[in-house]
Amino acid sequence: MFRLEGPTPYILLVVLCCLLYLPGLTRLPVVDRDEARYAQATRQMLESGDFVRIRFQDEPRHKKPIGIYWLQAASVSLFSAPEGKDIWPFRIPSVLCATLAVLLTFALGKRLFDARCALLGAALLAACVMLIFEAHQAKTDAALLAATLAVQGSLALVYLRAKSEGPALVWPAITFWFALGIGILIKAPIVPVLSGFTITALVVADRNGRWLKRLRPLPGILLLAIVVCPWAFAIYKATGGSFFYDSVARDILPKLISVHESHGSPPGYYLLLSMITFWPASACLGLTLHGAWKKRRSPGVRFCLAWIVPYWIFFELAPTKLPHYTLPVYPALALLTADALFTLKEGGAKWPRFWPRWVPILAWSITGAAMFGISIFFPWYFDGRFLPEALLPGLAAVAAVALAIRSLSGERPVKSAIIMIVGSTVIFGLALHRILPEVRGFWPTTTVVDAVHALELARGTRIPVASVGYQEPSLVFMLGTDTGLLTSANAVSLLARDPRALVIVDNKSEEEFHRDLDTARVSVRAIGSVRGFHYTKGRWITLRLYVSTAAPSAEGTNLPGTNPARLPGP
Repeated sequence: MFRLEGPTPYILLVVLCCLLYLPGLTRLPVVDRDEARYAQATRQMLESGDFVRIRFQDEPRHKKPIGIYWLQAASVSLFSAPEGKDIWPFRIPSVLCATLAVLLTFALGKRLFDARCALLGAALLAACVMLIFEAHQAKTDAALLAATLAVQGSLALVYLRAKSEGPALVWPAITFWFALGIGILIKAPIVPVLSGFTITALVVADRNGRWLKRLRPLPGILLLAIVVCPWAFAIYKATGGSFFYDSVARDILPKLISVHESHGSPPGYYLLLSMITFWPASACLGLTLHGAWKKRRSPGVRFCLAWIVPYWIFFELAPTKLPHYTLPVYPALALLTADALFTLKEGGAKWPRFWPRWVPILAWSITGAAMFGISIFFPWYFDGRFLPEALLPGLAAVAAVALAIRSLSGERPVKSAIIMIVGSTVIFGLALHRILPEVRGFWPTTTVVDAVHALELARGTRIPVASVGYQEPSLVFMLGTDTGLLTSANAVSLLARDPRALVIVDNKSEEEFHRDLDTARVSVRAIGSVRGFHYTKGRWITLRLYVSTAAPSAEGTNLPGTNPARLPGP
């Protein structure tokens, strides 16, 4: 057995993160809509040289602060170029930050519990479904998680040292305020809200807040201002204050007051969803909560509960809900799960009556069967074909579940958790790298872009492109900043103005598009069609590609993935 000292655990966790986060990173197409918007806004910063304002095409993007855009811009500058069409350079910060979050979870877990719990908890966090998917997208959430760990880890050191009456240290306070500033630059309110809830819960539970002096609030707030204010002043000057007004009045407050952008669910949504997003550790969630309550007076457990409970309740009560909103508490939940599993292993606890051992066995069995079914169903449903290699992640899931259940039945809960973690590397590695990118029906943008590039190659020149109805940011990222997401009338005007142009029209906009063509007396011909699943809308669509009859003929040009037989006549 290896020693849990020195660099060994960190090396193991880095290897685990590489196995989980690198497969599929370069092969998965850009994901609509948030990833495409973040990546495109970063590209426009690099194209324009303006690293203060955030824009998607000509529209100001006054939602999230600058942090993630700067990280992505640095990554693209290092690994690619602004005009590059690959999404993976924009995803590198998410991979690095997800890995950093896992390492920080281990470092914190050693202080709150012990090295064994810390290693298992960090591995459970690394392998959870939510973090795997966030690490594969060019968004804020993996970076936010790393900042959260730095803030909460520093706060935990201050709290534990005060509880043990040890002398105050300066560096945890410095780290706390600096990381809090970074968190604000990434996703303004989340980290301050989380740390504020944690502090309030600890003060109320202990009936003692004297330890807060160790955070050195006055110099700390000054350090926080040094981190945040330069960009805050710059964006205020550049936008006349509209960034802050739009961010608060049009993004943050609407989510707290009412259902925003149709993302609403009743309380209990996150608890139910965690069965998927926190998988595989979610199968032991009842054991985790029972063990945490039993040991709630332990400083480490108390800190984790103060981290989880108020924040979770707040978001369960908030009207707007998105799956990733509770990700910042997953490190604490993973550490509590690891502690509960080791306590159970050593005979210090029993399975609670409300969550007997058959519950995780049943949960893992259902999951294994579902993954096996999905691996067959996904290519068949979206592409109408059977992929033999699609069986591999399903078979890996069944094998991992069978071995985990055997270990759990033999009263080896820690071993069963390790088996599921290892199984996750095989399952998601195969699914994200080999299967999902191959399901073309799930990525209609990719097929359309391939067709446009083939036409450009045949003509030997760039083509102005506009889309009607299908207004996905991925089109802009993959075809270029000047891609038009237009109304039907404006697209017809483009065709009348520039015979070289190509217009993409979805099936719901066909009637209006042809009506506008007749009104403007513009003649077009269809050169291809793409059928795919519009996953952001949850429906099947048909996209038709039209060019002016005055344009050079596309006859003989192979437009990959299109189906000319489905096209209507001119």
